[in-house]
Amino acid sequence: MKYILLHGLGQTPSSWKNTVQAMHHQSDILCPDLSEWLHHAEPCYASLYGALEKYCGQFDEPINLCGLSLGGVLALNYAAAHSGKVDALVLIGTQVSMPKNMLKFQNMLFRLMPRSAFGKMGFDKKGVISLCKSMMDLDFRQGLKQIGCRTLVLCGEKDTANKRASLELKERIQNAQFLMIPNAGHEVNIDAPAALGERLNIFFHADI
Repeated sequence: MKYILLHGLGQTPSSWKNTVQAMHHQSDILCPDLSEWLHHAEPCYASLYGALEKYCGQFDEPINLCGLSLGGVLALNYAAAHSGKVDALVLIGTQVSMPKNMLKFQNMLFRLMPRSAFGKMGFDKKGVISLCKSMMDLDFRQGLKQIGCRTLVLCGEKDTANKRASLELKERIQNAQFLMIPNAGHEVNIDAPAALGERLNIFFHADI
């Protein structure tokens, strides 16, 4: 069984490196580069999600999905649309409905930043702005009842911007658990990778 870890906007696959080192079955863990999925494609959420569907479609057996922030939104979307394909789901710092005002403010800041500041993000400046703009109307509340797999909702203790959404996901998704990761902000895979890796081990292998 494959374990697919989806990174957040502003991150790269290497953002999972220390988390993966703390996990079991490392040869079955995949950390795709989301920015590569948009090469030669319009930089928008629909293109990114379509690429995720194609990526996951290559596996015959059910998969385990874990996503942080943007990666969490993608994982949530996929699990709701393909309930029989996902064996276990982990959502980290994930919004169930996009906060429009926050995204607008974020995009305003992105427009003021120099292009060089986007070098390590995988996406270029235009792509980041376009992607964020395309996500403003996303709302997955109606689809949450379609998620039947085991679900773990995680949030960094210091990630105040996503605590409410995390609690909402826990309440609305059947059989969902909610846990806080101590001493971590939004980027839990960077702030507390070992603790996150151990928590994923416990959750993914609970029924083995």
